[in-house]
Amino acid sequence: MVAMTETIRVQGARENNLKDVSVEIPKRKLTVFTGVSGSGKSSLVFGTIAAESQRLINETYSAFVQGFMPSMARPEVDVLEGLTTVIIVDQQRMGGDTRSTVGTATDANAMLRILFSRLGSPHIGSPNAFSFNTASASGGGTITVNGKTESRGFSRLGGMCPRCEGRGRVSDIDLTELFDDSKSLLEGAITVPGFTGDGWMTRIYNESGFFDPAKPIRDFDAAEREAFLYKEPVKIKVNGINLTYEGLVPKIQKSMLSKDRDSLQPHVRAFVDRAVTFTACPDCGGSRLSEAARSSRIGRVNIAAACSWEIRDLAEWVRGLDEPTVAPLLAGLQRTLDSFVDIGLGYLSLDRASGTLSGGEAQRVKMIRHLGSALTDITYVFDEPTTGLHPHDIQRMNELLLQLRDKGNTVLVVEHKPETIAIADHVVDLGPGAGANGGTVCFEGSVDGLRGSDTVTGRHFDDRAALKTGAALRRATGQLAIRGASSHNLQDVDVDIPLGILTVVTGVAGSGKSSLIHGSVRGAAGDETVVTIDQSAIKGSRRSNPATYSGLLEPIRKAFAKANGVKPALFSSNSEGACPACNGAGVIYTDLGMMAGVSSTCEECEGKRFDASVLEYHLGGRDISEVLAMPVSEAHAFFGDGEARIPAATAILTRLADVGLGYLTIGQPLTTLSGGERQRLKLAVHMGEKGGLYVLDEPTTGLHLADVQQLLGLLDRLVDSGRSVIVIEHHQAVMAHADWIIDLGPGAGHDGGRVVFEGTPAALVADRTTLTGQHLAAYVGA
Repeated sequence: MVAMTETIRVQGARENNLKDVSVEIPKRKLTVFTGVSGSGKSSLVFGTIAAESQRLINETYSAFVQGFMPSMARPEVDVLEGLTTVIIVDQQRMGGDTRSTVGTATDANAMLRILFSRLGSPHIGSPNAFSFNTASASGGGTITVNGKTESRGFSRLGGMCPRCEGRGRVSDIDLTELFDDSKSLLEGAITVPGFTGDGWMTRIYNESGFFDPAKPIRDFDAAEREAFLYKEPVKIKVNGINLTYEGLVPKIQKSMLSKDRDSLQPHVRAFVDRAVTFTACPDCGGSRLSEAARSSRIGRVNIAAACSWEIRDLAEWVRGLDEPTVAPLLAGLQRTLDSFVDIGLGYLSLDRASGTLSGGEAQRVKMIRHLGSALTDITYVFDEPTTGLHPHDIQRMNELLLQLRDKGNTVLVVEHKPETIAIADHVVDLGPGAGANGGTVCFEGSVDGLRGSDTVTGRHFDDRAALKTGAALRRATGQLAIRGASSHNLQDVDVDIPLGILTVVTGVAGSGKSSLIHGSVRGAAGDETVVTIDQSAIKGSRRSNPATYSGLLEPIRKAFAKANGVKPALFSSNSEGACPACNGAGVIYTDLGMMAGVSSTCEECEGKRFDASVLEYHLGGRDISEVLAMPVSEAHAFFGDGEARIPAATAILTRLADVGLGYLTIGQPLTTLSGGERQRLKLAVHMGEKGGLYVLDEPTTGLHLADVQQLLGLLDRLVDSGRSVIVIEHHQAVMAHADWIIDLGPGAGHDGGRVVFEGTPAALVADRTTLTGQHLAAYVGA
């Protein structure tokens, strides 16, 4: 009985591609889960262990409370014993709202507001008076108390800047991007995404009655133009239905500009970038705070200045405050700020928008809450915590993971980096391959045991890429001149980025790599088409799959339609061909209210998603459901030759195979793909774009040691096809393979922002004056 409580026992796990997996994970130890991308690591750790722990905790709440919580189905597993409370520290980007900052996402802002409300001079009010999320409000009225009527009033002083409503920026909209004034509304004058065709958005304007929809917009009089662009919300009736009409400009501001840019769909984001220019709010100078909040100071410092400092500088300022009346508050704030520094994020400021943090930065910000927690015997689950970290920072992250373990917690880590696998007490290696070829436990035991095992991870554990030297180095065909780059922490940087070769930009987290490349390359490139493949997440529902996302389904549908003399829409499970019982989902979702919802395979179509009549049509002897069940490699052979030959489909499938997704089923829902698989799917799609300059942001994210070699081959093929490739990367194998390296630093934040090295990988190793040079030298054994 005692032995059982010392382990988390999983028996018969079948979630996603897991094949009856049974493991015993030691408690209060650090266990690392390894294996190629798509081998089943996330299905075991997140989809089984973490999901069941959270479901069981939700069941402890009353039925009333459960009604407000997301319903969770029980994972496909026979036995789960010894579970403790799970806290997931993942890489989901933070903040969908423009008012969310590093300070508001942690307790730092709340404590700082209390500090200024107690010590600030002049005293202006409660902590709300220093909150840019709280607007000032006042009002009054009469109430009846014991038969007597009394007048009552109220007022609340908030810290929100009234001009920008706490966003720090004001927007200026280019009206020419909103509509074509030579057309009438009936002719489709509005060019904003979502306002096309005869949808409700268009009908509200066409049938509002405030102007003539058949008249060109340029012929509107002043009153019509005002109503069209700026009218306040008002109730109208369209076809007997009550709807709200609002001028086009405030409508766009509420539906698009109030959201975090990165959370918008790509076509909407492109429209916003074209139509809107953002400038710092002239009233608050971008601080988001009202004049009253900025007027109150502790010494010479107001809260706006404190939030704009780098956190390590703010920590020193707080350390210098000696106020016995708020000693516990100062101690708590000091601990939080010191945690930022300890975790390697001292270069951030509290007013940094949380939506601008990378996945790795967001994950470390979430860690801050847990480092100071008094809770023990918790199971912490981490999803590749080294993502976005320079080798110098990985050592610090390892120490934090061990610190959590040493407090008496169980730490489960999904990871590819050998530096973090090396500190594990226990390793679980899944594989042997990915997708249908994975889902089994290939090794369980110590790190030394993994090294000696014959698994893919074991064989590649000590892989080291050789430095590219001599004749292997390509010669630049030109250069991209960047002059005076000064965005964020860049210190007036002048640098020439060579073209026609593989250039790697590196440096510690926060050194200015992304600011330099994403902020300056597009402008310096001039007419050259720049294809940027960043870390933003793929957006897709359970109906989306690699075939729909990559555009592969379009030529396949047309080929099926042509071969059978019917409409292409029949071969889409989201359109006319959908199974009527499950609406093309393949499964029936049953909402059981406060209880966990369940999903079951649709009995009508047996999970095939299509109407039975559609499956009678064939191409090359296969129906559409059989085609969507093919792995990429099989589909490539199927569409490459014979009756089913489709060159357009073959081109897309070739790119999917090139990025290492040959095992992926083309009809597999995007929601079941791992982070690494999604990143590579996006890379494959962008490879089809016409562009002479490719910018890749950490393409090794989610890649197993064995897959990195394949990525290097892919980068070589891009360069050899005549493209220039710039890679922002920390992985030493990619650095060693570069033709040219640009290293930023020497540190992060105001200690970074300078080019500390330019040259070949061999020259960087020989130089060894930078942190990158020292770690690359250690990696190649120089």
